[in-house]
Amino acid sequence: MKYDKNQVHYVTATVILVNKERKFLIAKRADWEKAFPNKWTVPGGKLEVLDYALKKKDTSEHWYNVIEDLCRKEVMEEIGLNFKNPEYVTSLVYIRSDNIPSLIISLWAEPINDVIRLCPALIEYRWVTLEEAKNFDLIEGIYEELEMLDKKLKTGENQEWGKYY
Repeated sequence: MKYDKNQVHYVTATVILVNKERKFLIAKRADWEKAFPNKWTVPGGKLEVLDYALKKKDTSEHWYNVIEDLCRKEVMEEIGLNFKNPEYVTSLVYIRSDNIPSLIISLWAEPINDVIRLCPALIEYRWVTLEEAKNFDLIEGIYEELEMLDKKLKTGENQEWGKYY
């Protein structure tokens, strides 16, 4: 791939939901999905201009909590849950099949309700421990994010990718 310093990025956010039993919610993507069919993942989605542009600005020039609001929308659309206390986990860049880079911001949060309603793009879900997550065909990197978050929940320390060993 040839790189262009002026290339635009998609902005995407994901949410690792952690319930009171300290289990993580994962969901399986449908086999017809273009990216990562049949892989297990966490809810999330791409930021679109209308996710904020039709809302009132928080200052004369800015919208705040755009990623948090995107996550609330995507989690509700994909699995039907609300959540509270979103916090940062990590970030990464993924080059899509159309060669457009996507910046992915990974958050974690606590679900408020517990009734799951999957969208058609997701066909199964499970609440899993870190150990149980090893048995699922997760999208590459998600297990390590769960591992980072598990350590944070146990120790209170933030971890960076590759520096949690």
